[in-house]
Amino acid sequence: MTKGTRWNLMRPRTGSERVTNVELFFDLVYVFAVTQLSHYLLTHATLAGAIRTGLLLVMVWLVWAYTTWVTNWLDPERIAVRLLLLALVPGSLVMSAALPDAFGSRGLAVGCAYAAMQIGRSAFAVVALNGQPLQRNYQRILAWCVISGALAVVGGITAGHARELCWAAAVGVDLLGGLAGFFTPGIGRSATSDWTIEGGHFAERCQAFILIALGESIVVIGATLSGLPSVKGAQIGAFVAAFIGSAGLWWLYFDRSADEGARVLAESSDPGRLGRSAYHLIHPIMVGGIIAVAAGDEVVLSHPDAVGEAPVGWLVLGGTALFIAGHAAFKVALWRRVSWPRAAAVVLLGLLGLLAPHVSALALGACAAVVVLAVAAADQFSRAGPAAAGR
Repeated sequence: MTKGTRWNLMRPRTGSERVTNVELFFDLVYVFAVTQLSHYLLTHATLAGAIRTGLLLVMVWLVWAYTTWVTNWLDPERIAVRLLLLALVPGSLVMSAALPDAFGSRGLAVGCAYAAMQIGRSAFAVVALNGQPLQRNYQRILAWCVISGALAVVGGITAGHARELCWAAAVGVDLLGGLAGFFTPGIGRSATSDWTIEGGHFAERCQAFILIALGESIVVIGATLSGLPSVKGAQIGAFVAAFIGSAGLWWLYFDRSADEGARVLAESSDPGRLGRSAYHLIHPIMVGGIIAVAAGDEVVLSHPDAVGEAPVGWLVLGGTALFIAGHAAFKVALWRRVSWPRAAAVVLLGLLGLLAPHVSALALGACAAVVVLAVAAADQFSRAGPAAAGR
């Protein structure tokens, strides 16, 4: 066996790459991370708390997403790549454990964990891709991650708004890097056509993160129901509304667009571009919406009769609108087509927010669930119409 073969860590391209068990094991930490974010938002149910939760979500997402790009190219069944993923697990666990006090005494833990994983993973990829065309791409990525990692650590050392600004700059560097082709003086920039991902695998990984977030909403519903001192009619109604809302969000994403999106990505002539726009940049918007809905469901289940609870309005209605808006953007990115039912639903949810000070939490939860069901029904009618015409 030659040395070149021995160190070839690239995934074999068979046309349909499966998600490996070690990738699923890596995902388990992010179940915990999403739970931490949901609880943080619930205990900081203000505009400032929402902004901070969003910032932490982007940091969590970028660590996970950058790893997904790597494992799309490198084979997790090879020992070296498997060890990389296992090394990232404790880093992700430390970061997730520190999230509730990220803007307090544990900021340095979040910043250092973020920097270590972004820089360490990229450096590993540079070595692992030795002699491969993608090596130059990861040299550029490593340069950008060094900058974002330094900003993350500085943010962990500072406090107050300075921390927020440093971390916003860190995630901005990592997000803008992809849009700029990771331009680096001396070695140029990458084109999305260089990012030869296997679309089916990449789409399936992002679908898994949506399921992780939806799983958190189901856990919140069950845990809150279990902790209620008594279950009466209002609590039963809140339970039904919360479950229908969560199941409806699952339906909107997985009924058709998940599989169709994976097919479009797999068959695209430039899967790197679609992977960046439709999945890397848009999916965290939907995840953020699910996290907000989960936090709102806990409030609705705990106090279904409460009137004028401001957080309920923007958590339940705003979270649902954020998910639907993200899914509409996903459809635009893949099919270049605006979903008017989704646009109308976002507007309607905004108008329903005007009722929030005057109606009960249960009523708001029920309204959100009805809007989700209406969008799902519109999808079914739009699909049935052309089919009936064809028959």
